[in-house]
Amino acid sequence: MYNSLFDVTQDQCICEMIKVNDTISALNYFSTNQTCQLFRSNISTVYIEFYSNSTFVFLNQSSISILNIREYQPSTSSSTPTTTAISTSTTSAFSLFLNQTTYAAGAKSWSVSIIDVNNDNKSDIIVANYNSNNVGVLLNTGNGTFSNQTAYSVGTNPASVAVVDVNSDSKPDIIVANSGSNSVDVLLNIGNGTFHAQTTYSVDTDPWSTAVVDVNSDGKPDIMVANYVSNTVSVLLNAGNGTFHAQTTYPVGTGPWSVSVVDVNNDNKPDIIVANFGSNSVGILLNTGNGTFNAQTIYSVTSGPVSVAVVDVNNDNKSDIIVANYDSNTVGVLFNTGNGIFNAQTTYSVGINPVSVAVADVNNDNKPDIMVANFGSNNIGVLLNAGNGTFNAQTTYSVGTNPISVEVVDMNSDNKLDITYANSGSNNVGILLNS
Repeated sequence: MYNSLFDVTQDQCICEMIKVNDTISALNYFSTNQTCQLFRSNISTVYIEFYSNSTFVFLNQSSISILNIREYQPSTSSSTPTTTAISTSTTSAFSLFLNQTTYAAGAKSWSVSIIDVNNDNKSDIIVANYNSNNVGVLLNTGNGTFSNQTAYSVGTNPASVAVVDVNSDSKPDIIVANSGSNSVDVLLNIGNGTFHAQTTYSVDTDPWSTAVVDVNSDGKPDIMVANYVSNTVSVLLNAGNGTFHAQTTYPVGTGPWSVSVVDVNNDNKPDIIVANFGSNSVGILLNTGNGTFNAQTIYSVTSGPVSVAVVDVNNDNKSDIIVANYDSNTVGVLFNTGNGIFNAQTTYSVGINPVSVAVADVNNDNKPDIMVANFGSNNIGVLLNAGNGTFNAQTTYSVGTNPISVEVVDMNSDNKLDITYANSGSNNVGILLNS
């Protein structure tokens, strides 16, 4: 026995089982007195006293054997136990999220970033609209509902957007990578969630992803861009007041699609992590100080890495790498062994053409979970962390056509993390509210 709960519904009982699913293998729910029993077991055969008014549910068991489960009738004299046949169900997940709500965006909505841009303590949506050559701002009107987008012109084919205060005025600004015009645009926040026209900075050919982090420890966020055709990463250091120096470039693998900037070797200097789509690898460029970087160290992954997230998923205080492998329909996890060195990836099957990955604790068990946008399956996959950095099979949620970017932020101020994504084929932004 793991725990007993009283005065609960069957749904509440199942939710509790899912919440601690690394330790719970079964539950028994008594409808007459609304009592829930949770059981821990690491074997496939479970022995338990069972009554006819109870429901038995198993979690994550590939095969279940039920032996000698009997209903005992109370009696002062000896009685012969009678065997009761029961039906069991096996569940691999619980519906953490409600059905999607969508909001119209521009043509081929491509990348989303979530942050409060008008200082009302509500998370707003910023979306890069690839075929509209603009960025849309959808302000949160409360309870996770949003106004129509306000569009701001940017360069050609904006493929990635980040929202960070780059001029130290306590208002988040928009930074967008324009794949068609080989540029990065910066739109400074005027206030109340409105923005100035863009300032443009040249980068290498076909920038597909951007990250904005202070990499030279001067207290000013800098811009990193992955340039898909040039096989480089650009670093644009912040010159102050939201202006930027010309790029410095670093060679990486073939077809860098995604860039993330996180300290992976615990030296308090953010490092660059890049997914090299064409060379089936993840590259690590360690920060040498002053915003300069070593040559990349390469780790092989499966076919078609397109998105990376860098988060400690096994609670050892070292940042691990999670990568979406588009061509192999998997998510890979590379554990950090220390000093910025990583183990070979462990892979988990997901949907068709996973194109974007985010990592956050969505079920409040203090273990980061994986969210993945499955471009070809038209769904979002959620892989709950089972402990020690291992993950359960994905649970999928149907969304719009060709979801291509995913972010995980509380959108309705209920202290539960929600999933927001861009549906590139539906020209909209979708939200799955956490139940």
